[in-house]
Formats: sequence, structure tokens, C-alpha cells
Amino acid sequence: MVSELANEAAGFVPLAPPTVWQGWDAFVHRAPARDAADPAWSQAEREDYHSELAVMRTPAMDSVFTAVRRLLLVNRRQQAGARRGLIISGPATTGKTTTMMALGRSFHLADARQHPGQAGRRPVVFISVPPAATPKMLVSEFARFLGMPITDRLNQSQITSAVCGLLSELGTQLVLIDDVHLLDTQRRAGAETSDQLKYLGERIPATFVYSAVDIETSSLLSGVRGAQIAGRFKIFRHRPLAYATEQDRTVWDDLVRAMEGLLRLRAHQPGTLLKHAAYLHERTAGRIGSLSHLIREAALIALTEGTERITKQLLSDVELDAAAETQARPTRPRRA
Repeated sequence: MVSELANEAAGFVPLAPPTVWQGWDAFVHRAPARDAADPAWSQAEREDYHSELAVMRTPAMDSVFTAVRRLLLVNRRQQAGARRGLIISGPATTGKTTTMMALGRSFHLADARQHPGQAGRRPVVFISVPPAATPKMLVSEFARFLGMPITDRLNQSQITSAVCGLLSELGTQLVLIDDVHLLDTQRRAGAETSDQLKYLGERIPATFVYSAVDIETSSLLSGVRGAQIAGRFKIFRHRPLAYATEQDRTVWDDLVRAMEGLLRLRAHQPGTLLKHAAYLHERTAGRIGSLSHLIREAALIALTEGTERITKQLLSDVELDAAAETQARPTRPRRA
């Protein structure tokens, strides 16, 4: 088993994460894949295609896009003080990070159209809060995204000043920060890092968007510091998709139909996933991240086992995240 994993890893070329500029730029400008059903595609190419299968746009994404467009207008001429921002909050695997990255990609491409020939611009910054973050660790994530060299001799103030100055020069207008729920403001380091976030929001002439798991129950919104954040940020609740009303079912069915349309399996019967839309909702509890995982893993199993199609039996074989599995019905068919 270990040798098989080693063989698979040997042919894998890791991609730069979107939390560094090269990775973010590659994500934004990723070219549409050619037809994966083409016989010229290798097995590895087809596996890669299904491994990064996109999640389609949802009404929640549209609501976030609209809210941020309005905030960008509100903040455009503000010269001093913290600008207004948005926190995307909700349970795990409901698509918060996906929504935030889609927002950043859309804004980045729009900025490129408005400023042709200015490849040096950095209109969007995307970082993630490190575990047990300190103020220096946080601002170093900004520096890492920009490719700025950081040495041990540089202190927090020096890095912060350099980052704020460079982002202003590079035309940054949208700052996306993932996993802010990791900041525990009941601890000194978390409280000081929260203060650093506030300071960056005042120094960098950009609109800040945070993503967090259930921010309403975290310490980030408590106390004096929390009151300041609550007074400057709107909260958008990113909920699992429902399946109770006809409108709910239409939204979910459209999402399933769109994802099925991306599959490039040579024996897959179109409409199979849509036929099982209710089952897919039951399995995933309406969580977009869980749905993406389920369909991608099923597609990869279909490829590696040579069946080239997804069936309900195959879907039932895929183990999902604990949150989805806990809410799924306890009795569902399994292969021996």
C-alpha cells in the first residue's frame, strides 16, 4: 500500500496554494480544461480534471458578490479610519471559502479588464489565519503572499509598514482573510492579532472580507474589541442549502445538474445525478463542500476502477466528512 501511494505521489506536481501570489494568479487565470472525454487524454490528466472539479455559482454567492460590490462603493473615497467589511459565517463545509475565492477571482478579472497591460497590480490578497497566530505571524502571511523576503531581523512594525506601503502601491482593493475564527481574543496573542487586523484595515485602502466558522459564537465578537468589529462588519450567514420548498429544490437541482454537466466519464448516463438529487441532499445535508467531495471522489473511483460511470451504489460507497455522515440516515446501501 505504501509503495502504491509512493508511485502515485511520484507523478504529482504540487500546485502553489492560493495564499501566495503565484498560486492565486494561477487560480484566477486557470484556462478552461479541454474535453476530458477526448481519447488523447491520459488517465492522469482525466484524474486531475475531476480532482479539481469546480463548484458552480449559487444564490449565496450572488448575495455575497452584491454585498461586496456595495461595500467597495461605500469605501471608495474613505481616506481614514476602518472601512466597512463583510464576514462570511456559517457551519463547516457550506462553501464559505469557495464563495470567497470565487468573489476574489471575479473581482481580479474585472480589475484586469479595467487596467489592461498592468500586470504588476495586485488587486486582491488572499490569506488564511495561521493557528495560534501572533500579530507578526499574521502580517507575515501578507508578506508571503506578495513574495516579500522576511528575515528574523525584521520586527513586526517593520514588516507591517512594508506590507501596507506595498499594497497601496500595487492597487490592492480587496483583502480576503480565511479562518478568522482561529483568533481567540480571550488569549493575549489572539487579542493582539485582532488589534493588528483592525490596524491593517485602517492602513490599507481596501475592503476586507473575512470567512469564519460560526463567527457569532466565537470570542472575536465579544468584549470591546468585538464591539468594534461588529460595528464595522456586516455578517452574511452562509447556510447549508435547504430542500423543503419547490424553490429550494430548484436551486439544489440546478447545482447538481451543473456539476453533473462537468463530468467527463465515458459511460456515465447524463441525468443520473439529477435523478438522485434528493438522495444527494440527504447524504450531504445540503453542504456544498460535502457535495463537491462526494461527486469528485465518486468520479475518481469510476475512473480508477474503469467503470466510467457514477451510480447510486457508488455514491453510497463514498465516506464523507463527519458532519455530513452524522446527519445522513443511518441505513443506506453499502457494497460488500
